[in-house]
Amino acid sequence: MSEESFYEQVGGAPTFEKLVHEFYRGVAGDEALRALYPEQDLAPAERRLRMFLEQYFGGPRTYSDERGHPRLRMRHAPYPVTLDMRDRWLRHMVEAVERVDLPEAHREAMLDYFLRAAHMLVNTADSATAHGQTRHGTTPHGTAPDNP
Repeated sequence: MSEESFYEQVGGAPTFEKLVHEFYRGVAGDEALRALYPEQDLAPAERRLRMFLEQYFGGPRTYSDERGHPRLRMRHAPYPVTLDMRDRWLRHMVEAVERVDLPEAHREAMLDYFLRAAHMLVNTADSATAHGQTRHGTTPHGTAPDNP
């Protein structure tokens, strides 16, 4: 008998649907982030992120089946991912994670992934200071970074 994947442990599709929907509610109300989405309707972006996260956390491989390898850095290269954009994205994602009923260990694992991914995607001139710090020298959780 195989162990349940992270995806299954957190409740599968309904959990990821809620997480991503809550995240995009935040994006929709954030003028700076919203401007990065060329689509008037955020539903296609919501679907893509949901499929990606489901696959990343051990669920169906629908994302790769439909879109190929995730190639996160390449897919985000056309967009100016600044420290401010990273921080905004993280704020909305942290708020979304907090709205989903997850055990502490799973919540922390998700937040850890989102923090690492957000730092990796910064692609502007100010990215030299992006590794683990906000403009104010703390992580989005308000603590000093491990790697200054």
